Amino acid sequence: MRDVLDELLAVWRAGGTAGLSTVVRTMHSAPRPPGAAMVVAPDGSVAGSVSGGCVESAVYEVSADVVANGRPELQRYGVSDDEAFAVGLTCGGTIDIFTEPVSRRTFPQLQTVADDIAAHRAVAVATVIDHPDPTWQGRRIVVGPDFAHGSVGSGRADNAIVDDARGLLAAGRSGVLSYGPDGQRQDAGMDVFVASHAPPPRMIIVGAIDFGTALAAQAALLGYRVTVCDARPVFATAARFPAADDVVVDWPHRYLAGEAERGAVDTRTAICVLTHDAKFDVPVLEVALRLDVGYVGVMGSRRTHDDRMRRLREIGLTDNELRRLSSPIGLDLGARTPEETAVSIAAEIISSRWGGGGRPLTETDGRIHHDT
Repeated sequence: MRDVLDELLAVWRAGGTAGLSTVVRTMHSAPRPPGAAMVVAPDGSVAGSVSGGCVESAVYEVSADVVANGRPELQRYGVSDDEAFAVGLTCGGTIDIFTEPVSRRTFPQLQTVADDIAAHRAVAVATVIDHPDPTWQGRRIVVGPDFAHGSVGSGRADNAIVDDARGLLAAGRSGVLSYGPDGQRQDAGMDVFVASHAPPPRMIIVGAIDFGTALAAQAALLGYRVTVCDARPVFATAARFPAADDVVVDWPHRYLAGEAERGAVDTRTAICVLTHDAKFDVPVLEVALRLDVGYVGVMGSRRTHDDRMRRLREIGLTDNELRRLSSPIGLDLGARTPEETAVSIAAEIISSRWGGGGRPLTETDGRIHHDT
């Protein structure tokens, strides 16, 4: 929903009703992940995508029906064995799409959700997508780390959904939860889709150099909240890093330790050290490699790498801690320019996050999209 929130809010604020279609479940190869959404406004205009074009026309028609009759629908789309070019996914996958009417009446908490997302506050929307009683479909609870607004109609179900939704939100995951019709655990009958809107992951770039400028732009494209940190004020300026959210003038190790102390880094954080200078690199890596973050990489030649590893061992870092370091940073793409190098670094971060091998897909078989 995040990608179409502006268009959805425009209709909501105007007092209209929009059709919101959301991918809630995928099987096998699917072009869009759970949470991908499409909005159809009252004037017929469309924003977003649920399949990259495969089933958009069919979903558009469902959306018009749902807005007209006010009844949400859960539909499954997949490739047809008999008619490969029928409405379906020619990639061979299957997706479940939940379509609902969204208005001030059906989703009164939408502005609150939008405000939380804009302020980078964690919030999840838990919506009943399937139930033996059709009147339950579309009921929702908005869940945060320390609040819950709304009800699906049963205290027992509310408690189970809120508890499990907070777990998904803490992990930054969206998905379907299954319960009995009244929220019974280890039962079936009611499916609830939890759309988690965790704050965007952070990338902390150490080194206000031209490679940092290119990497900040690449990271912003991937949805990271980007901070550039350097102790040299002449280089660390907002004008030199237009894609960065923050440019900080401070010693990098001191800044990173402070961010960790206030809980501003987590397992999704990527730390990229580009300074090529031991007086910056070694102290900040000593801090970074002892944090529970998603990625730590450092730029430098093979010779610089060997010297750096020696220095890090001398100050007490263990082999297990050093194994977490990507050095030299990036995948072997033959990159030369700062922009190409930024792509190389981003590719390695994506690979480490999802478990990809970095090989050409033509040399692999099996699933293209990794789950973990």
